[in-house]
Amino acid sequence: MNRRAFSKKSLSALGLAMLGTEAFSLAAPKAAVRLGGPLFSKPQGPEEWVAALAAKGFRAAYCPLPLTAGAEEIRAYELAAKKADIVIAELGAWSNPISPDKDMAREAFQKCTQSLQLAESIGANCCVNISGSKNPEYWAGPHQDNLTRDTFDEIVEVTRKIIDEVQPERTYFALEPMPWAYPDSADSYLDLVRAVDRKAFGVHMDPMNLIITPSLYYGNSALIRDCFQKLGPHIRSCHAKDIQLREDYYMPQFSEVRPGQGVLDYQAFLQEVSRLSEIPLMMEHLSSEKEYDLAADYIRSEGKKAGIAV
Repeated sequence: MNRRAFSKKSLSALGLAMLGTEAFSLAAPKAAVRLGGPLFSKPQGPEEWVAALAAKGFRAAYCPLPLTAGAEEIRAYELAAKKADIVIAELGAWSNPISPDKDMAREAFQKCTQSLQLAESIGANCCVNISGSKNPEYWAGPHQDNLTRDTFDEIVEVTRKIIDEVQPERTYFALEPMPWAYPDSADSYLDLVRAVDRKAFGVHMDPMNLIITPSLYYGNSALIRDCFQKLGPHIRSCHAKDIQLREDYYMPQFSEVRPGQGVLDYQAFLQEVSRLSEIPLMMEHLSSEKEYDLAADYIRSEGKKAGIAV
């Protein structure tokens, strides 16, 4: 399938942005972004949890509870977060609901609905997953069938079923963009928003995952601004990563690196996030607490340059 041709329809989906992307693109930054990341201190109970977040200067958090958490515990963490002015950004439902393995697909669907229910119960901004993959070995890997119309339609069907099963009223189900699975661009994400046609379907923004060519790598500032202009009203949470292009090889090879070690334009990224209301920026995929501290320091320093408190 010609993905470029398929995405031409996406411009009509701009009408789905209830807030209006024109007004959105003209909005002034609010000069503040909520930063969050994993905790390594293993706090016990909601009071220790919010204290640990405060010690890191985080005003956003990953959902701290497992799917087995009871109603009383969920309520205690929700109240602690509200009292401490912490936004629970997201709950990951990482699984493959379109797997060619029917048992894996069924288990993934159950994980997604259970995760979405917990996100709803605790008041998280969103429950996030990837759309999945047709790769029989790697649940999030590339496959020749991932970017076909049939797979797009299957993603729409499964996403609708997940949302309809839970019927959330205050959280959203979102799909993180991937280089080799839908949504793989701002336009294909708009296509999905239009096709899924559910109020509780949101957008998760990770611009690093969309950098798949040298032109996007060097022009990532424009990529970031394009994503936020087209998808901003639907965005519920964002990931903070960075990317490097190998320079001593003759085919493009990209590597995910700590924020500050790559080329991602964090001033542009923070400016766009700051235009949104209470939408967090969550660090991920780093190997140690020290790495997260260094990443946070860099992101905050870029925010300071842009006049944005992080």
